[in-house]
Amino acid sequence: MDLEELRLHCLSKPETTEELPFGPDTLVFKVAGKMFAACGIDNFETVNLKCDPERAIELRETNPHVKPGYHMNKKHWNTVNALNYPNTAELLAMVDHSFDLVVSKLPKVQRERIKKAKD
Repeated sequence: MDLEELRLHCLSKPETTEELPFGPDTLVFKVAGKMFAACGIDNFETVNLKCDPERAIELRETNPHVKPGYHMNKKHWNTVNALNYPNTAELLAMVDHSFDLVVSKLPKVQRERIKKAKD
């Protein structure tokens, strides 16, 4: 997967924005102001994705392309080698999981508005 494919998938999600809060080299995708994905721009290789803690451990144990989140809370974030990931659909499902996990923690009014926009 390349950066543009990841970018287009993230931006297809309702209420998603892209920002550069950590400087010009790190692209961050947020839903309702909350981060769900981050990756390098000039040196795109990996993407950080939020993940359910139990699922995060399972992915790390079974997939050599998934590591604990680099510069992130390792309990809740994974770093995925997106550039060399062998299954694009599986990687996009991880992005979707990250988005959904962040949305699930939003206030009810925001959750419902985003859910309605997805349907």
